[in-house]
Amino acid sequence: MRPLSLDPFEGAMLEHKDIESELTHEIELSSPEEAIKLFGRNGELRKRIQSETGARIVDRGAKVVILGSEPDTRVVGEVLDEMLQAVRRGHTPSMGDVVYALDEARTRGAADLGAVLAQEPGALRREMHIKPRTRGQGEYLDALESHEITMVIGPAGTGKTYLAMAAAVSALLNKQVGRLILTRPAVEAGENLGFLPGDLKEKVNPYLRPLYDALHSMVDSDRVYRFLQRETIEVAPLAFMRGRTLDHAFAILDEAQNTTTEQMLMFLTRLGTGSRAVVTGDITQIDLPKGVKSGLVEASRILRNTPGIAIIHLSKRDVVRHPLVQRIVDAYEAESRGLHSGRSESETAHLDAATGNRS
Repeated sequence: MRPLSLDPFEGAMLEHKDIESELTHEIELSSPEEAIKLFGRNGELRKRIQSETGARIVDRGAKVVILGSEPDTRVVGEVLDEMLQAVRRGHTPSMGDVVYALDEARTRGAADLGAVLAQEPGALRREMHIKPRTRGQGEYLDALESHEITMVIGPAGTGKTYLAMAAAVSALLNKQVGRLILTRPAVEAGENLGFLPGDLKEKVNPYLRPLYDALHSMVDSDRVYRFLQRETIEVAPLAFMRGRTLDHAFAILDEAQNTTTEQMLMFLTRLGTGSRAVVTGDITQIDLPKGVKSGLVEASRILRNTPGIAIIHLSKRDVVRHPLVQRIVDAYEAESRGLHSGRSESETAHLDAATGNRS
């Protein structure tokens, strides 16, 4: 397959008989700027699409011609049509958008992908420049805006905590709430932190670090410091929520798969006047002692038909990774599949755990 550049004259070199020998799909562009946004400044998005499919993408002036077999031409045509709609709504596609769009077009169809990629979530401040990257993330952000309690269940990398934090910070800066409460169970310490060395902050920081990291990625350090000093933002282990009522607050319970049924009920009943809560977790990563039921699993079952509560399930399709990280994961998974029969059981289990595979 010959990689093609964004040179508008290159298409003119394509002989007429070549176009007739393959199926084609045509896309009309209104300006050179649209082509740059659609294919990347150096054509990197075009190159990725061509490397992932058997199709060729050729510029012919204001027209883009896609050539290839029927399945490849159809998929690439649908993806580029939807990405162009996103461009015309103000979105600049990324490499991650291309990878996701190709996978969706092959498995579920490309319908409305342009709207998904260009969505401006009402739950988030525009200057944060955070948008949903998948259909599932779009549904999650819609739920955050329209429900008082949102539970989101899904694997690592789906943006569960990050998007919840973005919605919480937006609500605080928009003065919809007066404070943020960020909590997670310190399950590794059994919620009994007294035996650990240091003061309270030193005891709990290792368990709350992911929440601090997400917070610092959205708000400058000086402002975070002021919010923490004034307790406008409070980061604490779940055990410290007991006996409180959270009024005019946005509360996030992270890693909720490691709560007990009693802890989950305790957290959900802390909600006071003008408050909202988000509960996030991955039910494939439960670290509770054997025989102890996960509060997240129980709550998602008991509350699934309760008005005012949204339960969102994200999947592997909603995992958003750097494209190079995805290639590394794919390579290890291929290695695991190809050599599974030649490995010992312990070696296979170790590799599966490293790449996130679970039987």
